[in-house]
Amino acid sequence: MFRILFILFISVPIVEIFLLIQVGDRIGAGWTIFLVILTAVIGASLLRLQGLATMRRLNECASRGEPPAIPMIEGGFLLVAGALLLTPGFFTDVVGFLFLVPPIRQQLAMAILKKGVWAMAGQAGFRETRTDAKGHKTLEGEYERKDD
Repeated sequence: MFRILFILFISVPIVEIFLLIQVGDRIGAGWTIFLVILTAVIGASLLRLQGLATMRRLNECASRGEPPAIPMIEGGFLLVAGALLLTPGFFTDVVGFLFLVPPIRQQLAMAILKKGVWAMAGQAGFRETRTDAKGHKTLEGEYERKDD
């Protein structure tokens, strides 16, 4: 994990600097700065709208008694999107805007949820016992209740 983060911290700024130089060479420094600021403003507006919609879905899940796992993971993606959109550069803006697209964000959240749940289930001693006709899996495990 450290290796991946190290590579990202080195490569992303290099890509950003390269793209800023290339765009600045084509359209000029003033227009490049304007575009960077414009994408940050547009991104912040879209982030606000998407954040409110995600909060609404989180509240709906809670009111129905469903676990709000997907809206919570989407909220994490929105947090990352906000950081990326406020970071000056075009590469981070593209990735940030991708996280603002609801279908992409929902698919990523589902993938993380599925991977995370199964990884945690294996570590916690759960074992799959059966799958019904609809593909629903039943997990069997043990738990201990600890009262404070």
